[in-house]
Formats: sequence, C-alpha cells, structure tokens
Amino acid sequence: MEEFHVTIRTSLVPLSGSYSTLWVSLVGSQYECLPVKVVPDGQCLLPGSTCSVVVKPDKEIGSVILVRLRLEARPGFPDLDWHCSDVQLKLSFDAEEMERFPCHRWIKTADGDVELRSDRGKLFTLQEYKQEVVNTMCMLNSEALQILREHRARELQTKQHHIRWSTFVEGGPHCIDMTIIQSLGPNLSYTRQSPGTNPYYLRGFTDRIESWSSWEELDILFSHNGKDNAVAKYVQAHWKEDTFFGYQCLNGCNPLQIRQIHSLPANLPVTTEMVMDFLPQGSSLEQEMEKGAIFLLDYEILDQLPGNVINGKQTYLASPLCLLHYNNHGELKPIAIQLQKTAGPENPVFLPSDPAPDWLLAKMWVRNADFQVHQLLFHFLRTHAIPEVCCIATLRNLPEVHPLHQREAKLYNCFFQLLMPHIKTSLQINVQARASLLAPQGVFDKAIGCGLKALPLLFARGTDQLRYTSLCVPDDLKERGIDTLANCYYAQDALRVWNALHRFVMSWVDLYYNDDQVVQEDSELQSWIQEIFTEGLLSFTHTGFPQSFQTKSDMSKFITMVIFSSSALHAAVNFSQVDFSLWMPNSPPAMFRPPPNVKGSVTEEELLSFLPDINAGCNVLIILLLLSQPAANYVPLCQYCEWYFSTGAPAKLVEIVQKELKAICEDISKRNFKMELPYPYLSPDAIENSVAI
Repeated sequence: MEEFHVTIRTSLVPLSGSYSTLWVSLVGSQYECLPVKVVPDGQCLLPGSTCSVVVKPDKEIGSVILVRLRLEARPGFPDLDWHCSDVQLKLSFDAEEMERFPCHRWIKTADGDVELRSDRGKLFTLQEYKQEVVNTMCMLNSEALQILREHRARELQTKQHHIRWSTFVEGGPHCIDMTIIQSLGPNLSYTRQSPGTNPYYLRGFTDRIESWSSWEELDILFSHNGKDNAVAKYVQAHWKEDTFFGYQCLNGCNPLQIRQIHSLPANLPVTTEMVMDFLPQGSSLEQEMEKGAIFLLDYEILDQLPGNVINGKQTYLASPLCLLHYNNHGELKPIAIQLQKTAGPENPVFLPSDPAPDWLLAKMWVRNADFQVHQLLFHFLRTHAIPEVCCIATLRNLPEVHPLHQREAKLYNCFFQLLMPHIKTSLQINVQARASLLAPQGVFDKAIGCGLKALPLLFARGTDQLRYTSLCVPDDLKERGIDTLANCYYAQDALRVWNALHRFVMSWVDLYYNDDQVVQEDSELQSWIQEIFTEGLLSFTHTGFPQSFQTKSDMSKFITMVIFSSSALHAAVNFSQVDFSLWMPNSPPAMFRPPPNVKGSVTEEELLSFLPDINAGCNVLIILLLLSQPAANYVPLCQYCEWYFSTGAPAKLVEIVQKELKAICEDISKRNFKMELPYPYLSPDAIENSVAI
C-alpha cells in the first residue's frame, strides 16, 4: 500500500499555537483511513512550526479527496485554539510533487472534524485559468465525487446551524442571532488595534449635568479637543455661513441626503416673492428649478417621532424641509427652511433675511435632523446593516469553494475570495454596536435626540424607503442631480472609486462565469441573493433590490455595491464625523428646546440653551472621536492580506485595480492639497477594506 508523508504547518499568526494533540486522517475516493495521532515533540504546534507524520493506510484509498483534522485537548493543559496554515501531502519524503490542502483558519477542539480540500497546486496563465474555471463552474452543482458533494452539504449545514438570523428592529434588516462577540468564534472575529486616540479632555465633563453657561465655555472645550484638527477648526470658523452650510450638504459626513428638485413639495409654501433676493436678478423660483439649480433637504422621515428624555429632560425632534439654491459662482446656499412637515401659521418659513439668530437656529435644526438620519440610516443601515446581511447570507449559502466566498481554493492556488475580506468584520462590530451604542444606557439612550423609542421607528422607516439605486453610485448621483456639480467632490471621488471597483468585479466575474446562463444555473448564487432579499430587505419588492441574477452584469453591479458600501461609502460617512461635529453647534446631537413657532423669539445667546447638556454632548463627542479614527492595523482598499490573492490570474486583476486606485489617490491628494475647504474621505489610501468600526 502507498504511504503518505503529511506535513502540517502552524501559521505565524500571533498566539496561533496550541497545547492540544492533533489527529489527521485521509479521505480517499475509495477508502477513508483511520485517524493518526500527530505526536508533538515540543515544537509541533508552535507558531510557524511544522510537524510531519507518515500515514500508512491498510487499504487502497485511491485519490486523496479530503484531509481531516481533529484537535484534542491535552489533559491538564489549557484548551487553546490553533491556527493552521495548511497541510501538505507527498508520496515520499523526497518527492518533488506535493499536494496542498489550504486551511488558514482557527481550529477549536469543539469543532470536531475539520475537512480540507486540495488546491491541486496548479497555476495557470490568465487564458488557461479562464478556460479551466469555466470547466470547473460547469461541475459546481454536479461534482463527480459523492464525497465532495457530501462535504459541501455538511459545510453549509454546519454553518446554517451556527449562523442564524435574528431581528434587531421590526421592519429593519435582520441580523445575526448572537449577542456577544465570543459566539462568533475566532474565524469571524478580529482585533482592532487602537490608533491611540485619547479623549482625555472630554472625559472630565461626563458627570456635569447642566447646560453650557456661555459661548466662551464652549470655545474653551473646543480649543483643547480641536487644536490638532484643521477641519474642525475650519468648521468652527465658518459654521454660521450659508455657503459652508450648503458645502457640507455636498461634501460633509452626510453627502447622501440632498437632491435636486423640479417642483416644490406641496407642503412647502415658498414663493418667488419670498426668496427673490436670494436668486439671480430677474429670475424666478420656477425658472431656477427648470435650470436644475434648486435642491432640497427633506427630513419628513423624522415626522412625529418621539424625542428622547436625557438627564430627565425632554428633547425634541423636527422634520425640516430646507430649500437650497446653486448659484452661478458654484455655491450652494440655503434660501428657505420650514421646521416641521405640515405647513401652517405656527410653522413659519425661515429666510436668510430674518433676524440672524432665527436663521442660525433654523439651520441648527436642519443640522440636528441630519445628525439623526446620518447616524442611523446613512451610516448604520447602509454601511453596517446591509453588509452584515450579505455576510450572513454568504456564510449560510456559499460553500467555501464558491468563487464569491473562498477561504481555501477549490482547484487552484489562484482561485480567489472576493467578498469576505470586505464584509466579515461587519458581524463583530454590529454585535458590539447593538450591545452598547444602540442598547439601554448606550449613547443613543443617554445622549442623542433619537433615543431608543424613536430608533426602531426611524430604522424601520429608513429600511422601507431604502432603494437599491441609492446604493449604486452612478444611479444615485444622477437621480439626486449632483453628478455634474463642479464642487461636489464626493460625487467625483465616489464615481471614480466605484468605476474602478466595478471594472475589477466585472473582470473577476468573467474569470468564473462564461455567460449569463451559468449565472442563472448557479443554484448557490441564486439562493444567496434570494436570502439577502428576503432576510435583508424583508421581501420589500418596492426597494428595487434584485431577487435573482439573470446576467453577469446584474451580478457584477450588486457585488460592486456590497464592496463599495462596506469600504468607500463607510469611509465617507464615518471618518469625517468628528471633524464636522466637534464644534457641537454645527451638528447638535440633541435639541433641548422645541422648534420655534414664531420668528423673533430667540437671541444668539439663547441658542446655547437648545444644545445638549454638557455631559450628554461630551459623551457623544467621545464616541465620535473613537469611531472616526482608522485602526492602526487597517488595510486600505483592495490591499488584500489573504494568501489566495497573491498568485495566479486573480492576482493580476488585483494588481490592475491597485494601480487604478493609486492613480485616483494621487489625483485626489493633489486636489486636496490646494483646497482650504474640508474634503470627503474617499482617497483610496484612507478607505478601509471593510467595516472595522
């Protein structure tokens, strides 16, 4: 009988070693040999070590299909997880030919038998690779060997038992059925290295339950916490200006709300006579709308939501409508603000010509409304909840040999994982968020106007109003009419990054799918997108999300959306939060007095009384300061760490997209260097590969 020389390699991952004993067995096409104990010699399962064992089957086993590993705790020693790099198989010690069974994951004693498939050790040219993958895809759903079919089925059954759906908010996307990150296990967890952010000058205020006594007091707080933040200093200096107010709508931490309109909402009674001083001479509101120069911020989604109670005090929410004009100088300026949805005598339309405190307060209410929808709908829903849905569906529906989810290769070293590096961290960060930020005693409960009573209502409304096109950059920019605005740098940068990712994804799809029919017949792929639609979007057909893929183009667009939302969009809406919020009047997280129903009722000094109490405001700033810093170990967009991106045809595609992103980065850096104004966080070197905070 043949004997097999088996070499098992422990990864160099920190703390990858284990005291446990290891068993190995080989599953052949004809016979499965009995497990063989890998006897440690003191070096066996240390980080970076290798151990070898000779397996001598008592029967002919045929071709080795699977390598089966089992970790067994050593009595009297801690039961530590082990990170396996791979298993290598030879027919003799000095044989040149070697078959590799990649692992690259943590193994626990509780896992029982862990089965690894071979990568066959073969590398191809791009053309050879494409043809080989076409052949492979044709057999994905009808593998020749029953052993592999059973392995594939067991893998999905195990994951579906472990990864289950749950409900965070009725009417919102479903989430993973876990409440602590330990339940995820080591392969779905990550360690975020702190960038060293220290909110030292904010922590001392967290017990001060009172209002700010003066603007000078707020200035002193800012001087300590914003001294090294050039953007925050700019915000403090210009926050009252209409031009900067409009600029934030295009390039601030929420550039996703504003849209062009060609007719006024029925509940916004603004006439040309009211705003003629703010339009070009001789023009009218109707003419400016026809030209495409009128834009709207509409926060109707906040209407009738209950305000939070903070420090025993009632806070208030408004649902403002803000009309803006894009002038001939390329400036977007607000020209009318109505603070509540329903028009009427007690809901006046505020204008730039009103007393300065009235107009400034109206803009503060708009910024407060924007804070609520930005945090829950544009940040959490779009860049956290949707990626989590896609991650859960990937784990539950796509076996690890599928081209979308490839921890180890099916047949080749260069067979390549696409989605998981971008979405798997969403599980841990979202479990943590639901257990802290969004939980009782968390920051939403204790410090933000949209508290725990309003949060589920707003989240459900946002899910119901979410549209697939709003997540696809070219569609979104065009629909909102901001695709051609010269000073909308978010639109310019987002479109370039999206296009680079889209070309990358399309080329990748071309490697694995020969034509549209292969896409249609990929049952695992169709199950994946169907579960995303039913569990993620609750079967809401009006959202426009696909329920199936009919073409390679459909598939490429959706995958691009997932990657962009998890990386570039998250960077744009997350990392600049503290820049625009550190000067609290620019972006109040809560308002402690109700919206005015008459004009001339406040002085500038009284505006302070609308802001959150000192402890509540500082608690929010602490969280934003921590969230807005990339991890010290963050991985830039498309700079993959995983081994399977480093060889073969997929590596060529990665190299191409990296060059594209580098060129984009250089162009953006040159532009930003010349700008005094703040700019979006969309330079590829500042974009994390996945949602990591």
